[in-house]
Amino acid sequence: MKIVVLGAGVIGVTSAWYLAKAGHEVTVIDRQPAPALETSFGNAGEISPGYASPWAAPGIPMKAMKWLFMRHAPLIIQPLPDLAKLSWVAKMLMNCTSSAYAVNKSRMVRLAEYSRDCLMDLRRDTGITYDERTQGTLQLFRTEKQVAAAEKDIKVLKADGVPFEVLDAAGCIAAEPGLATSRDKIAGGLRLPGDETGDCFKFTNSLSEMAAAAGVTFRYGVQINRLEENMGRVTAVHTSEGRVMADAFVLALGSYSPMLARPLGIRLPVYPVKGYSITVPIVDAARAPESTVMDETYKIAITRLGDRIRVGGMAEIAGFDMTLHAKRRATLEHSVEDLFGGAGDQSRATFWCGLRPMTPDGTPVLGRSPLPNLFLNTGHGTLGWTMAAGSGRVLADLVSGREAEIETGDLGYGRYGAMPVAA
Repeated sequence: MKIVVLGAGVIGVTSAWYLAKAGHEVTVIDRQPAPALETSFGNAGEISPGYASPWAAPGIPMKAMKWLFMRHAPLIIQPLPDLAKLSWVAKMLMNCTSSAYAVNKSRMVRLAEYSRDCLMDLRRDTGITYDERTQGTLQLFRTEKQVAAAEKDIKVLKADGVPFEVLDAAGCIAAEPGLATSRDKIAGGLRLPGDETGDCFKFTNSLSEMAAAAGVTFRYGVQINRLEENMGRVTAVHTSEGRVMADAFVLALGSYSPMLARPLGIRLPVYPVKGYSITVPIVDAARAPESTVMDETYKIAITRLGDRIRVGGMAEIAGFDMTLHAKRRATLEHSVEDLFGGAGDQSRATFWCGLRPMTPDGTPVLGRSPLPNLFLNTGHGTLGWTMAAGSGRVLADLVSGREAEIETGDLGYGRYGAMPVAA
């Protein structure tokens, strides 16, 4: 089939790769001049299936109230009048129950674990490199209360067969020697040895080159205006360079996906949640992290990427605003310096922000839309890099009419209500 993929971030490029490997004629369209220049550019760098968790969890409403008043707040809500924001927040709060959390986390871990396996296969088959490391993730707890709260995650990890290690302060330092000078700040940790790290931007660019060599056409600098629908099917996409027809279309535009879907009657509950990162050159490798350390107090990931440290996190609910706020940079700097003081040169750090496409339940929207030839691969939130390879593989299987290797019935648009059959 002739397939058009809309979006050249890590989700769009992995979709194009697996579709091409399945024998389809694929074209990728993106408004940017090259791949991975928006949300995929400067993310935290962690590939963390075991840490895949919905933000909607028991106790989050109370925690959110406290976070709003912290000096180094992990959550920032800009007081802007926005009906989409209010609707999304209300739906997220409805998922803050123990039963919903268990269901949503299990879905996310299933896709994330599969994605990690697909990435391993892809790395083995192609030799792709992207400053990758396979040394696990350490979720670092600064208080005994955080240690106790991790029990709900441990129950889900046990149920899903995900390997983990519960560590005391000494165990955390053994896993991450750079934490030695911060021993008094560590109450314990949860280590996920199956997790990986890597530079999403490098990966996406390398894979796009491999996809182009495999026959995928990339059209950069092209504005996507609207989808044309006729008799219950998408017939073309209208762009700044004209009308592009295909047999099937894949919507992988992250936070911008709802704008294109809404005129077709498809209400995607995806909202942009801004995250920030700094990338710091390493000046003392002995003090730097070996892999990823998740600072649970500030909800910040500190990741080793070759000779750099990527520090990413926070959730700013501010619509599509892309302002770089100095206060957010100060929070990132505080977290990394507090735990890995002297490892990097902050004076040479680069500061970035991106819009994470979040769903209220945390799980992406993956699969066929109400229009039979429009497929959705969006809403991955903070886990686009973690879930990219598996999402691309599942998408290609569904487009090709094959049964996916994992259960996908609860990952699609239909979970938000009855999905009408197109005429």
